[in-house]
Amino acid sequence: MIKIDGSYGEGGGQILRTAIALSCITGEDVEIFNIRANRPKPGLKAQHLKGIEVAKELCNADVEGLRIGSTKVVFRPRGLRIRDMRIDIGTAGSITLLLQTVLPPIIHSGERCRLEITGGTDVKWSPSMDYFKFVTLRALGEMGANVHAEVIKRGYYPRGGGKVIIDVEETRLRGKDFHGSDCKKIGGISHCSNLPKHVAERQAKSAKEFLESRGYSAEIDTEVVRGFSTGSGITLFCNYKGSVSLGEKGKPAEKVGMEAAVDLTDELGTDGIFDRHLADQIMIYAFLAAGRTSYSATSVTDHLRSNSYVINSFSKDSVLIEDRKICVFQRH
Repeated sequence: MIKIDGSYGEGGGQILRTAIALSCITGEDVEIFNIRANRPKPGLKAQHLKGIEVAKELCNADVEGLRIGSTKVVFRPRGLRIRDMRIDIGTAGSITLLLQTVLPPIIHSGERCRLEITGGTDVKWSPSMDYFKFVTLRALGEMGANVHAEVIKRGYYPRGGGKVIIDVEETRLRGKDFHGSDCKKIGGISHCSNLPKHVAERQAKSAKEFLESRGYSAEIDTEVVRGFSTGSGITLFCNYKGSVSLGEKGKPAEKVGMEAAVDLTDELGTDGIFDRHLADQIMIYAFLAAGRTSYSATSVTDHLRSNSYVINSFSKDSVLIEDRKICVFQRH
């Protein structure tokens, strides 16, 4: 059995998500201990539990430790059973983080699949669905993935209730050496729900003015809706880099837009093809791709090192990191 120390590196939920996904893919039993040891409240939270429950269904797995607060999980897969699924996280738990557990096995299977997921589309400490759609899927598409994402409705903290459709077509991932290119135009989506339309407009205006003051061209769409969940946010993107900022009570819309614009210009002004978030998110897919994948990152984060640790625990020396250059080999 492969044993993974959940306190390694960033010591958060990503170690758990990657380990469960790789267990499904490789068929190897895995034990993850010290789960989320570096967080204020260690152990499984509701959204982690849901990710493992969905993976259990996909892999016909036997699981020990599947309960809130558990700091150790043993996962024994019994073979992939890919099928269309409806998944309700039940909270504002992040849909994109759940996808980090369930999407790699589905893509690896090469089978078609549709997921209808209810939960949080724009919540703290996770990529927004717009980031996933316009940054993550852009990179995966370059590797041969055929995945489509549609946001039906937004879900913000604390109510959630967002709805997303993910369609995965038959896919065979191939390795790629990613090269950089100049940012010609920054795209973006500024959105709000159950709030005056000027909230989304002010977020977009603030971001656009800052970006243009730094010499970038920007086109930011606005989305204003009424729905189950109340909130706002903005996602900006260009090539393989993106940024997300979310509204909250008492936070001016101008600050929301400015935060995203500053973050993205910092990333664009730093050497590295992938931003610091994409660099670790893409790693598991690079491991599944035929051949070698290489890219550079704007920074080597604890999340990136954590993912490298988990992947190399399943397949030794599959991920090599030298300075900010990452090479991933298919060795499984």
